[in-house]
Amino acid sequence: MNMTDSAAKLYIVIPCYNETAVLAETVKHLLSVVDELTEENLVSGDSTILCVDDGSSDGTWELIRELCEANPRRVAGLRLAGNRGHQNALLAGLMFAKDKADCTISIDADLQDDTAVIREFVKEFQRGSDIVYGVRSDRTSDSFFKRFTAELFYRLMSLLGAKVIFNHADYRLMSHRALEALSEYREVNLFLRGIIPIIGFRYSIVPYARKAASRPTHYPFRKMLMLAMDGITSFSVRPIRLISLVGFLAFLITAGIGVWYLVIKIYGYTVPGWTSIVLLILGLGGLQLLSIGLIGEYIGKIYLETKARPRYFIAEKLEND
Repeated sequence: MNMTDSAAKLYIVIPCYNETAVLAETVKHLLSVVDELTEENLVSGDSTILCVDDGSSDGTWELIRELCEANPRRVAGLRLAGNRGHQNALLAGLMFAKDKADCTISIDADLQDDTAVIREFVKEFQRGSDIVYGVRSDRTSDSFFKRFTAELFYRLMSLLGAKVIFNHADYRLMSHRALEALSEYREVNLFLRGIIPIIGFRYSIVPYARKAASRPTHYPFRKMLMLAMDGITSFSVRPIRLISLVGFLAFLITAGIGVWYLVIKIYGYTVPGWTSIVLLILGLGGLQLLSIGLIGEYIGKIYLETKARPRYFIAEKLEND
């Protein structure tokens, strides 16, 4: 519930995977941000930093335990039973905070996202926005390749009909009401950047500049590519329709070529045509394999959704109660 006459209880959710190098400093910094907001009466004094350990293989969970012991009632922790991926870890934190907070803010552990705009997030929430998106105002801190592929992804998603916020990742504020709505979505193949915009509640956008990475990314190109594939196949059937269109066009072209070769055979102008035949076989064969692969992606998602397996299990909780 949005609150204008009293400070809102805020949970800041941090998905963590092998974050021992940065997490202590991240929590320290976010606690100072919460202190400033508390002094301004923008958030309540019992606001909390929630760290979600996504099956880390280093000492991340032990560090989270130490941070909780050093900051009782201000830092909480969740440990997932195994590595379930960034989206599931983030969802676990949001669902844990859903019944405890008036609003939540999700942010990555490396603090590349500008924490100075958290104040604007909360103010937009107080003005009535259920969702506040942090949107990058520029991507100059990225390499050319990452900038090009990221912007291509957002434009491709829009072209295919998916409702996404351009240049928005997972830095956002969500109200309790928005989290309740999010909990109704049962997809196993999670793509929160596509799910949250279709919730439909009032939203606002806060632009910010992202800092350059201070460590090797935990989201290499392979994972980005898989996330993009999840997003496209989870929120649009246009690729399937495109296959139908391309298949129809290929049929017309091959039918025309067939008629042409029949005509020249009737008039006695038959030529060997080895190159054209090979090119046709290779082209159509490649198109068929690509089409089967794309259809297989959709069938695989249907398979996973029909199993309806749990998205994660929480192995341990460190609560500030």
